[in-house]
Amino acid sequence: MKHPALLLCLLLSTIPAVQAEQIVMPIGDRSCTDCPERGMSMEKVRDRYGEPQETQAAVGEPPIMRWVYAGFSVYFENNRVIHAVGRR
Repeated sequence: MKHPALLLCLLLSTIPAVQAEQIVMPIGDRSCTDCPERGMSMEKVRDRYGEPQETQAAVGEPPIMRWVYAGFSVYFENNRVIHAVGRR
């Protein structure tokens, strides 16, 4: 075969173009004015905001736990806040 690159180009030109669709999913109103700050301990969150309405067991590696309050959700790693998201 003298021109393998030419053969490859011809084969690739017969493959239809692939297009991706972007899906946007709202995950909450991130403008939480009174959410726990990153780095707060679970104890301080409980002292300031009270008992959560719901707790979800730790999942993954490192284990991430979520506490749900009326206006926001708090995500913990190793007993420290890593993220807080306002709820709609």
